[in-house]
Amino acid sequence: MKKIRFKQHSVMPGFGLTMGYTLFYLSLIVLIPLSALVFKTATLTWARFWEVTTSERVMASYRLTFGTALLGAVVNAFFGFIVAWCLVRYRFPGRRIMDALVDLPFALPTAVSGIALTAIYAPNGWVGEHLEKWNASGLRGSLEAWYAPVAGWVRGDNTGWSSYATGLVPPDLEIKAAYSQLGIIIAMTFIGLPFVVRTLQPAIQELEAELEDAAASLGADRWQTFRRVIMPVLFPALLTGFGLSFARAVGEYGSIVFISGNMPMKTEVTPLLIVAKLEEYDYAGATAIAVVMLVASFVILFAINLIQWWTGAHKRA
Repeated sequence: MKKIRFKQHSVMPGFGLTMGYTLFYLSLIVLIPLSALVFKTATLTWARFWEVTTSERVMASYRLTFGTALLGAVVNAFFGFIVAWCLVRYRFPGRRIMDALVDLPFALPTAVSGIALTAIYAPNGWVGEHLEKWNASGLRGSLEAWYAPVAGWVRGDNTGWSSYATGLVPPDLEIKAAYSQLGIIIAMTFIGLPFVVRTLQPAIQELEAELEDAAASLGADRWQTFRRVIMPVLFPALLTGFGLSFARAVGEYGSIVFISGNMPMKTEVTPLLIVAKLEEYDYAGATAIAVVMLVASFVILFAINLIQWWTGAHKRA
């Protein structure tokens, strides 16, 4: 018996044409530039590639870039969850304005956001000047005064408080936002927050409030409701937002270049080091470092996707 095929109507052209255009567009925008990156790196010998990508300055930039990106993504995951929950579950004056402000890092050019953050957190900025006053007024002395009673209580006596507390506080302790690693974390947090909030909002909207009421009626407290009812549903979205925020921070350049101070071995991120290699006309060295960053980012995102897949399978089971 002859099978009758029913044509599937769609506003788009046929599968062959759309798939061909998709492959052409992805190749033009993504695959060809990445392949050019690999081909340029292939001009280096393996020994030279290893020497370029594992030098002391480059390794310091790796640690700084991935470490600060991870811290920024963790901060965004925590506070982004709170922001998304507040915007979805509560109605209050100015809610739409706050919701629009979340997208501000998307709308601002990265260089503009970097200049703005530097102006705020620089020693003469709105926030930076208060940090400078706090450092000058004796931050070390304040912490020593706080540590002393605690140290004495731990030691079980009232002698040697000051000397013991002094040993716990670094002699050069001060809080600096601009031109420091803290400034890099602030910039990465700023540009990564929208990814977490916008990823969580649809998931929170789909989460029915009746589930929380049902858990409360069965005797669950707030922590149990959050851990067993809310978090299992929102965790995949939270992990996705965390991964996007982390990936965005790893490749960030514009908003960091102004606030970091760009000191080699201290506040020099890897994207800035790649730009420095390009300015020195060391194109092969720049592409080699870029390939390492690309592979590392792929591995991290692949691991996050595996965790998402495992979480979804566990949830279905």
